[in-house]
Amino acid sequence: MLVSSGEPHLRLLEEHPEDCAYWTLTRRQRLGGLALAALVLALLLWRPFATLVVLNGAAICFYLLHIGYKFYLVYRSLCCPALLAVSPERLASLREEDLPCYTILVPLYREAAVVPSITAALEALDYPASRREVLFLVEHDDSETRQALAEMNLPAGFRTLVIPPGQPRTKPRACDYGLAAASGDLLVIYDAEDRPEPDQLRKAAWLFRQGPENLACVQARLNYYNPHQNTLTRWFTTEYSSWFDLFLPGLSGLQAPVPLGGTSNHFRTEVLRELGGWDPFNVTEDCDLGVRLHRRGYRTVMMDSTTWEEANSRLPSWLRQRSRWVKGYLQTWLVHMRRPLALLRQLGPAGWFSFQMTVGGSVLCYLLNPIYWELTFAWLTTHHPGITRLFPPVIYALGLFCLYVGNFVFVYLAVLGCLYRRYWSLVKYALVTPVYWLLMSIGAYRGVLQLLSRPFYWEKTDHGFAVPEAGE
Repeated sequence: MLVSSGEPHLRLLEEHPEDCAYWTLTRRQRLGGLALAALVLALLLWRPFATLVVLNGAAICFYLLHIGYKFYLVYRSLCCPALLAVSPERLASLREEDLPCYTILVPLYREAAVVPSITAALEALDYPASRREVLFLVEHDDSETRQALAEMNLPAGFRTLVIPPGQPRTKPRACDYGLAAASGDLLVIYDAEDRPEPDQLRKAAWLFRQGPENLACVQARLNYYNPHQNTLTRWFTTEYSSWFDLFLPGLSGLQAPVPLGGTSNHFRTEVLRELGGWDPFNVTEDCDLGVRLHRRGYRTVMMDSTTWEEANSRLPSWLRQRSRWVKGYLQTWLVHMRRPLALLRQLGPAGWFSFQMTVGGSVLCYLLNPIYWELTFAWLTTHHPGITRLFPPVIYALGLFCLYVGNFVFVYLAVLGCLYRRYWSLVKYALVTPVYWLLMSIGAYRGVLQLLSRPFYWEKTDHGFAVPEAGE
């Protein structure tokens, strides 16, 4: 059993502090935010209705851009497929001596119950034991998980790396310790409940071998092995099917920044070290790393391979997970918008716009939706003239377009995700996803509050509650 030493998780903070979420807001951002808030307040006091009309019009214009961009991503994904496939013949041509050494990082915290299943899933990977190492990253005070690992007869190349005490207590901090200990040319992260397809490492190795020098990350698709457990898992599965099968391939095809998934992202190890590893203070370190890679001129591609995960089946746990994701997306947006003009130069206009829509825009949608739902309900029940004044003819027409066409588009994309995965039985649940959007908004507001009070707090996702489905 290895015990790490040193502080590898502080490399990003020490070497690239401008890219680290240790500071939620810089002094310039705080001053800019206060100045903007003061300006809006002054305008509200001076011309309240005119100001509200302008804000309403700006929000609806944002909705139009967001709807149009998401639809275009899916259109692009279907018309110009960007999922990279590797044929069985090419995989068979890879000789053992040609395969790069692979490091597999598995962060574990209070996961004693799933240690046997993740060990079996990794042992089933079709990759020579002599060319791969598996590092279980376990917190120093997680005695149950350490005991479960100690009692197992771990396969050759499987080791436990104990993470020393320290703050913040986050998954990316553990991964930074794993990166410091990694010996592989390539590196991948799997979560405790993951079941990657057996040939995934070979496919990624082939893509890196054939890809350009600036290819730094190969992201596998994620989906769930318990989609039918309850209504929540069905909605969650429709969301993942759309995101990983349609949206992310569209981003990859456009060579736009790709907000990575938290697992099954395969990296060139030397590139990770060059960038300073993961940001331990960002609770969606995957999204942040995808943007940082793109800013440095590296590229991410999507691979036609799936890792199966456990869909969160319990609403309180799901809300905690969603709050963390929203908090992390906000952290990522704030960090990379510290110097918006520099970001524009690095990403280019198209990449900059994509970043605004996929990272900041996704959160903004969650926050705006309840406001417009409430306005719609209030107008339908009261026909209050004040609400009517907020929607002069042009804004009213655009608002109606968003209400009917925009909602139809998002429901249609949810259905399309199910059809793409051949989840025929989930289509009827995709048709009522607006109820799921309400849960998303609740999680989003909770995440915003946490960003203000506990920015680095990692709300753990509980695993081990999946109910086996027919055919498993």
